[in-house]
Amino acid sequence: MPDNTANQGSHGVLAGINWLGRTTLNIIGELGAIGIFFFYGLAMIFSLPFQFRKIVQQIYFIGVKSFLIISLIGLFTGMVLGLQGYYTLVKFGSEGMLGAAVALSLIRELGPVLTALMVIGRAGSSIAAELGIMRISEQIDALDTMDINPMRYLVSPRMAASVIVFPMLTALFDVIGILGGYLTGVVLLGINSGIYFNRIYDSVVMRDISEGFLKSLCFALIVSTICCYQGYFTHMRREGFGARGVSLATTSAVVISCVLVLVIDYILTSFLL
Repeated sequence: MPDNTANQGSHGVLAGINWLGRTTLNIIGELGAIGIFFFYGLAMIFSLPFQFRKIVQQIYFIGVKSFLIISLIGLFTGMVLGLQGYYTLVKFGSEGMLGAAVALSLIRELGPVLTALMVIGRAGSSIAAELGIMRISEQIDALDTMDINPMRYLVSPRMAASVIVFPMLTALFDVIGILGGYLTGVVLLGINSGIYFNRIYDSVVMRDISEGFLKSLCFALIVSTICCYQGYFTHMRREGFGARGVSLATTSAVVISCVLVLVIDYILTSFLL
């Protein structure tokens, strides 16, 4: 009886080691595949002839159609920051610093991060679902048959458009968020408007703006790569195929992109501070 117990314990340990090794190899293989997908898609952006029309279409889809939601979220984010910041700063007699607090919070952190999360929810999920449907309906295979590179035709324009529109949407979010803080701090709570904008002018430097744009560029590459990758390889999912595979790919694209945006934001902030 003790021998059987020992054998069972050793088998359990070996099974655990086997599972750990298999999972580690799967993760490494997945990361390698994503890396190759990213660099190949990036290289196809610069292949001739340029995909101007496709890129403009994706700029409209990812950027222009996200204008309203980015503006709305930016406005209320700035208003909440203004409200919370005022009641925090007034305890220390520093309510005049509200403008600087709102502007720096938006430009350095909240602007790039919330913009990326909103674009993931509105456009990233659509990209993954669209490519997934094209994969299961064999439209991508048809492009291969017609000697049209699917990566160049489908993936690269989305990556290029994301790199262009993410900084623009981030700038829009920042400006509207600062105006939202103005509405709360100046119009509703009575802070002097000159002090509000003068503190922003004195506190915000070019480095703050460039760091925010650097984050938005990194997020653009991450989001476009993950969403395109999940949709493009929908047919290789083990959990399901067909419509179920598309739904799982879309969910994975949104979840993984959101997590990576937050992780990369922390890493970049650690290096840039």
